[in-house]
Amino acid sequence: MKIKTISRSSDTYVPVRNSQESPMPRNLDPSLHPFERAREYTKALTATKMERMFAQPFIGQLGRGHRDGVYSIAKNFKSVNRIATGSGDGLIKYWDLNSREEIYSFKAHYGMCSGLVVTPDHKLLSCGSDKTIKLWKVYNDVDFAQDYDTQDNEKNKVSDTGLMRTYLSEHALQSMDHHRSDPTFVTGGATINLWDINRNKPISDLSWGADNITTVKFNMTETSVLASAGSDNSIILYDLRTNSPTQKIRTSMRTNSICWNPMEAFVFASASEDHNAYLWDMRNMSKSINIYKDHVSAVMDVDFSPTGQEVVTGSYDKTIRLFEYRKGHSRDVYHTKRMQHVFITKFSMDSKYIFSGSDEGNVRVWRSKSWERSGAKSARMRSKLEYDEKLKERFADMPEIKRISRHRHVPTVVKKAGEIKKIEIESIKRKEANERRHTKKSNIKNRSEREKHIVGTVFKND
Repeated sequence: MKIKTISRSSDTYVPVRNSQESPMPRNLDPSLHPFERAREYTKALTATKMERMFAQPFIGQLGRGHRDGVYSIAKNFKSVNRIATGSGDGLIKYWDLNSREEIYSFKAHYGMCSGLVVTPDHKLLSCGSDKTIKLWKVYNDVDFAQDYDTQDNEKNKVSDTGLMRTYLSEHALQSMDHHRSDPTFVTGGATINLWDINRNKPISDLSWGADNITTVKFNMTETSVLASAGSDNSIILYDLRTNSPTQKIRTSMRTNSICWNPMEAFVFASASEDHNAYLWDMRNMSKSINIYKDHVSAVMDVDFSPTGQEVVTGSYDKTIRLFEYRKGHSRDVYHTKRMQHVFITKFSMDSKYIFSGSDEGNVRVWRSKSWERSGAKSARMRSKLEYDEKLKERFADMPEIKRISRHRHVPTVVKKAGEIKKIEIESIKRKEANERRHTKKSNIKNRSEREKHIVGTVFKND
């Protein structure tokens, strides 16, 4: 039996187009495209699967790292490819991110380098547990580009750099930060001291009732506002215009780190010992405005992206988590087999990378979006990636896509601890529900999750 198929050449019905002719119009009437949503769902599912297939967040480490744990990282706010790191043995290093090699290295302190910051004029300020603050000379990017072309110039540069100034403190120091534009910096230890970079003694003492100050941070937008966290589980705000503290809250557990949102002057985040990070509005601190969950151990550091839309946290559970600004659960979690407790995390100045320091001495570089690549892309590729992102947003709540996009492999220890923590939280909630059920309505005190961790609030006028 013979079967004849109908065949015809496309030349007989496809019009010949010249380069000067306009493209054929497309009719976008939904009735003419009945399967468009089904096709787009399939494309979104494929894009989600490809995203997880190409997820490789870890890029590498900087040089050979440090000999001791890395407990401080300082960004150069005027340069994309420079950061400084300080370690537990008092050594500080200034890194070139293009080559991932150190440019300068100084033995700064006897003991731990507890605070490190890059000044607006491209110098390094470091403080340590040896009661000293030191100002170091490093070259900015202009000098580096002009004079770092040959190895001879490199040797000359290194020999010319070094210690510029030493400031002596009365107490061991645990944290420091520099003003965004003025030649002033603040240190935290047994007291909070405000320093002028041109003077040998602090110009004011801002302490208010805390035994020991663990972290201090200048507001990046409203630069006269300062925040600190103390060992008495307190968070205190200061105003340099009045040279005094303004308000203080006491939380249920200690705060390890503070970071201000670079785009919203009144918003800051805090890393707490209770496994959570909290988002605050300094205009109303009776409750936090968001809680970042998912860690199973103390959160040691928190940092905002330069866009203010993402938050990165590093934890004692040996993981790094990324959060969207207004969401409470992490969108991604980073970890490696060799990485130990993470004490410091920072976003790069272009928000594309993340730096982390842990107590085994390595400074690691991660992608902020694990599936994204930094190479040059054609216009067609860029439009394809943008189209895929919109499709994933459109179908994000579909069960299969949601399951694939949320799935992550975490270390066994973290997974087991998370399961135990989930049972504990459910038990606490069940107990609270039983108490409410058997208590008179007039005696019930309803407190939201964002208020429970706050013990009290104090204003300076009080």
